Amino acid sequence: MRMLNKLLAGGAVLATVTALTAGPALADPPHGVNPAPGSVVSAGANTQEYLSDALSAGWDSKNPKKTQIYSWDALDPAGVDNNIAFKQGCAKFLRPNGASPAITALSTDAGGTTKGHPCLDFARSSRAPKSTDPTNLSFVAFALDSVSYASLADGSNAPHDLTSKDLQEIYTCSVTNWDKFKGGKNAPIRPLLAQSGAGTVTFFLNAIGVTTPGPCVNEPATLEENEGVNPIFKGKDAADEIIPYSDGLWVAQEYHSAKCLNSSCTPVKDVVCKPKGSQNKYGCDLNGVLGLNNINGTSPLKGKALNLPASAAKGGYTDAFVRSLYDVVRGTKTVPKYLDQFLGAKGWYCANPTLIKDYGFLPATVKGFPACGSITAG
Repeated sequence: MRMLNKLLAGGAVLATVTALTAGPALADPPHGVNPAPGSVVSAGANTQEYLSDALSAGWDSKNPKKTQIYSWDALDPAGVDNNIAFKQGCAKFLRPNGASPAITALSTDAGGTTKGHPCLDFARSSRAPKSTDPTNLSFVAFALDSVSYASLADGSNAPHDLTSKDLQEIYTCSVTNWDKFKGGKNAPIRPLLAQSGAGTVTFFLNAIGVTTPGPCVNEPATLEENEGVNPIFKGKDAADEIIPYSDGLWVAQEYHSAKCLNSSCTPVKDVVCKPKGSQNKYGCDLNGVLGLNNINGTSPLKGKALNLPASAAKGGYTDAFVRSLYDVVRGTKTVPKYLDQFLGAKGWYCANPTLIKDYGFLPATVKGFPACGSITAG
């Protein structure tokens, strides 16, 4: 899993790692499968990668004689090599770890073409279009998520409810001690952000009105978004830390995914977790020691699901922290014809609301947000 990648990148004691066997809880194209030139391939945001894995596998199983669709994770699930060829005949490329790198890869035709087909067909994005994005791309909505801040579920010095303004002051470093906020303890604030290019980071900073994080914000290169099993959360400063977190992915991992076989979520005989019964086939529970918190007095969760519709006045979560998840395609205000069967309003992604819920998100049917299959130009 990705925690393994981060341990390797950080110089952990594991000297060699054998590839994980194909099976439950893994992702990328199935073991031994090299996507054909005419297949459809996605890469990008880690937030919805497990849902994308499940949608891809479901289509391929149901339609073995039609165009096959494959999803590449943000990082190598086996922790071996993040230089990949998206399809047969494509040049190797550093796999995009996050929404922004994938959007760039899509717009620049990373990997080239193979037998007249693009090597990367669409990018997963957990953020909305930015003014700096290429204008020749369209963002296609398909699900809803929300973002909160996570801290230690037990023993955190941070309050369990902060306002948008509080978070802005924290991430600009204008306030540096938790006791300045109601419910906080006398301890230094240690705000964290995950890897550069992560859609969750971009969305969160925009929601709290921060363009440039302050000097107290720690952005470790080995910290992946939406994972609470990184060693940083067990270090001496763990009780002082907070980090943006996808509420939907937290729900999926907490209530629908199998627990890791050990606390570090590293493989045991090439297995990270063993899904059973109705548990999600893709993705293990990487929430680790982290729990979600409230923003502006509103909870991101209602029971074991997201607290939507997005209206605090109606008992829902604070609107500014609710987001659409997108698939990004080439073209302006259009879904390429060959991708419509997957991403269009009547396509495979929109036709699987139950699977979307199993992976922690909600179908894009909430008033005020783009409907599934609707297009926003980049």
